[in-house]
Amino acid sequence: MSADDKHNDRAEEELRYAAEAADQDSQGKQDKGAAEEAEETSPESEVDALKAQAQEFQEQMLRSQAEMQNVRRRAEIDVEKAHKFALEKFVKELLPVADSLEKAVESTEGHQEAGEQVASIREGVEMTLNLFMNSLKKFNVEQLDPVGEPFDPQKHEALSMVPAPDAEPNSVVSVVQKGYMLNDRLVRPAMVMVAKAESSPKIDEQA
Repeated sequence: MSADDKHNDRAEEELRYAAEAADQDSQGKQDKGAAEEAEETSPESEVDALKAQAQEFQEQMLRSQAEMQNVRRRAEIDVEKAHKFALEKFVKELLPVADSLEKAVESTEGHQEAGEQVASIREGVEMTLNLFMNSLKKFNVEQLDPVGEPFDPQKHEALSMVPAPDAEPNSVVSVVQKGYMLNDRLVRPAMVMVAKAESSPKIDEQA
């Protein structure tokens, strides 16, 4: 064997030893990493993780309960409104009947001398009107007859403004058609004439 062959064999052997040493070092690092990972997943860490997860679940449950309570409350409010205002359309249909009865009573005013027959008719219409209005009150229907009251655009509709020296400015001096409310909700505004203020700007006549 020549000197070059021996030199080559020696070099190959050194390379093999170096490779083996590198493998051993890499394996040692892997073992160390596994040990560190095992330390990180100790029982205490697992307990903390479970506590955090339990806390998150509890918060989710509380949010779900609050959301369900809100849904239930909104549903109860909707049902209450449905009960309170289910008659609104029906009441609107009945209001012309009340208007007609009132007009009939008004038409007999000043005709007492017409005889007993007119007086009897007036009395019958008044009784019918009173019975009708009492029936409406049982269902929380309130009549608006705001003569002398300040003009309220939320409840009144001004047809015009008229000079009225004896009335407060912007107050209702006469009612052309009475208004009605159902459970404090406006069903029909009262149509009114409003006293004109001499030096104040004109109010909005449409509510």
